[in-house]
Amino acid sequence: MNVISAMKTRAVKLSVLLAAALLATGCGAHEPGTVSVPSTTQQVQSAEAPETAEQNDPETEALQTSATEETAPQEPQTTEYTSAEIVCAGDNLIHSPIYNQAMSRSGDGGYDFSYAYENVSTLIEQADLAILNQETIITDKYPPSNYPRFCTPEALAEEMVRIGFDAVSISNNHCLDMGEEGLVSSLQFWKESYPDIPVYGAYLSEEDMNDIRTLEVNGITFAFLGYMEHTNGLSLPAGSECRLTYLSQEDVMEKQIKKAAEIADCVIVSVHFGVEVTNTVSEQQYYLAQKFADWGADIIIGTQPHTIQTMEYLEAADGRSAFVFYCLGNFISAMNDPYSMVEMLGRITVQKNLSTGEITLSGAEAVPLINHYDSGYRNVRIYPFSEYTAELAAAHGCAGTSYEFFQKVIDDNIPGEFLAEQ
Repeated sequence: MNVISAMKTRAVKLSVLLAAALLATGCGAHEPGTVSVPSTTQQVQSAEAPETAEQNDPETEALQTSATEETAPQEPQTTEYTSAEIVCAGDNLIHSPIYNQAMSRSGDGGYDFSYAYENVSTLIEQADLAILNQETIITDKYPPSNYPRFCTPEALAEEMVRIGFDAVSISNNHCLDMGEEGLVSSLQFWKESYPDIPVYGAYLSEEDMNDIRTLEVNGITFAFLGYMEHTNGLSLPAGSECRLTYLSQEDVMEKQIKKAAEIADCVIVSVHFGVEVTNTVSEQQYYLAQKFADWGADIIIGTQPHTIQTMEYLEAADGRSAFVFYCLGNFISAMNDPYSMVEMLGRITVQKNLSTGEITLSGAEAVPLINHYDSGYRNVRIYPFSEYTAELAAAHGCAGTSYEFFQKVIDDNIPGEFLAEQ
């Protein structure tokens, strides 16, 4: 039997079966005055008769099976996702009033930095991945020192890890403040004391730099890269094995970001760029942020201006959506410019489609912070702006500050769509 004949035969048999069902309905199968329209499956069943050759016909059985399958409920198609909430903080700039107060608060002759961060520690702890720009070199090889050549006790790193930071960028203009030896000492300290924390932006060697730092969080692999505009006129000695990447080295940055995109789900670039103490984003910042996105960066974390700047989604060359915080401002400092007292935490959620591996970004927002100290740079500490008061602002040790001033800087530089609920 050819295909056309088979189709015709099935059509005839279906007509016979339907006719039989309708005949049964009209011959007293139901109470007078009622009408019943059986389903396709029910129609086939009601046409059953005493055993005949037709009943056992394989083609009829196939037709019955097909009708049953067509009316069976379909299982819903589901796609599984995983996500991670990221929080990023700006320059952790440890001036002498901060390490001196930590020393005076310690009961064992060491340093207790907890007071300075206690009002914001919960915001860090709650994140799945928290990232810090550590602006000052951390090592006990040298005594603590202040601006312009910073050095910070190793006890600070312990406090940063305790409150929940998971990754640390040291790509900034102060990474050579203690010279090559200070940089090597700091990198070795981090590596030996906290081997599970990615520390990036400065490296012990070419091989170390090419070993792109990654971290898996909730099934999402993150890669971390860091770049700086300059190092305050300081440079590594000739023949040094250490490696830094400056913003002028576009070919190196492009190569690294593209490599990171191949080995990770989400590429994070920490970049020290922009003009100090201005809320205005420079042309260089706009240019490089777009380049980073086009090369494969997903999240760009800007620092250096020491005050807050705007943020936005970027469309990358391949159609992806990336996000840039142009500048988070400081995390803590004892600077004396009122604009530097306004800071923020960046927050964004990364979601991964487990079926396709696709990454999407959502929930981007900024949490405003105020860097506060009393007169004489005493008691330096950070507050979420939602917990800050006009009374505190009136007692701020930095001249030119007020609650209204802080509110205006926040309103002028954090777009409403990205302002975290207070």
